[in-house]
Amino acid sequence: MSFGVMGGNMQPQGHMQTLVRMLDYGQNPQAACDAPRWRFNRGLEINVEHQMDKATVQALVDRGHKVDVINDSYQDFGAGQFIWRMGDPKKEGYVIASDPRRDGLAAGF
Repeated sequence: MSFGVMGGNMQPQGHMQTLVRMLDYGQNPQAACDAPRWRFNRGLEINVEHQMDKATVQALVDRGHKVDVINDSYQDFGAGQFIWRMGDPKKEGYVIASDPRRDGLAAGF
């Protein structure tokens, strides 16, 4: 797979979050790209996208984290593009994804 998640200090966090979703939870690249993200800042400070499950946010707060819910995902949570070869490209092809947080398009021919 060729992929990248841009976004400064969010870059390695976005890489890890999307890879875990794809490899551990079996999500396709577009679903992993679309899913709500979180960002570690320092200490127990975490930012989460507003689409994050409310029960997850509450569980983090209950564990002592300071959680800020961010309503503008455009600037804060990176953006990714993915091309995943599904085995033999002549038989199985590719899966592509483009992050909705930025302008972009996943297209194939």
